[in-house]
Amino acid sequence: MELKTIKLSEKCQISIPKEIREKLHIKKGDQLILISKENQIIIQKADFLLKGMGIKDESFDTMLASQEVLKKDWDNKYDERWNKY
Repeated sequence: MELKTIKLSEKCQISIPKEIREKLHIKKGDQLILISKENQIIIQKADFLLKGMGIKDESFDTMLASQEVLKKDWDNKYDERWNKY
């Protein structure tokens, strides 16, 4: 297990340290899954987690496509409710 301390940016974003990205083979464009569990945040590569759950690549592609369609609704500049999150 490796322990690293990181800070949230002004936009509440994080960066994964280079050593960890290299160790886990995480690269630009990879899909990650964020899980909140009690007082923990777990970040896992989507392909690794989904394969472990027995979900096939085409099912994941469908989920991502659905997410992109919904994102257009969520990122609507006319709906201020979403902009505060």
